[in-house]
This record gives sequence, C-alpha cells and structure tokens, in this order.
Amino acid sequence: MERILACSVEDLAKGCSMTVSGDRAIALHRTDDGAFHATSDTCTHEKWSLGTDGDLEGNEIICPLHMARFNVATGEALCLPATVALKSYPVEIDGDSVYVVI
Repeated sequence: MERILACSVEDLAKGCSMTVSGDRAIALHRTDDGAFHATSDTCTHEKWSLGTDGDLEGNEIICPLHMARFNVATGEALCLPATVALKSYPVEIDGDSVYVVI
C-alpha cells in the first residue's frame, strides 16, 4: 500500500472536493462535518471529473454532466444514469497532512 499526499487539512474547506495531483484520477471530498473521503475522480457514467467539477451535497457528490450521484464514503452509485460505483480509497490524517491510501 502507498500513501499519496493529497493536501493539508486547511487546503480543502468543508463541503468541497478537489482532484488530487498525480498519476491516478482521485477525488478528495470533505463533508460538512469535516470528514475526508476519497473516490475515483471520474464519473462512471460519463468521463467527467468529480473532484474539479462535481458538487458536494452532504455525503453525495453530483456529476454536473447528467446529475449522477455517488456516496463519497462508499462510492455507491445512488441514481441513474450511473449504475457503477466509484472506487473508494482510505484516507489518513497525519498531523496537518491528508493522505490517500492506494
């Protein structure tokens, strides 16, 4: 297993998402309660970045292209047109640093 430095805790505000820099397409989400979750960055219905363009509402990331919704904690596809779940990744907080474990 490998830990990828995603950002510092202060870099991602509550209720926001971002795309993690690197070779893998990973999105990092921070819910309104301050919890961090990581999923694959690309919508499984259409190839669209969820970290860059998605809208985070509670525990759901919404793809703006066709309004597919996914649970950021589990990756589960919650409505059509998406039927395939996002891959989810463990997140570790170490001091002020946020890591995604792949």
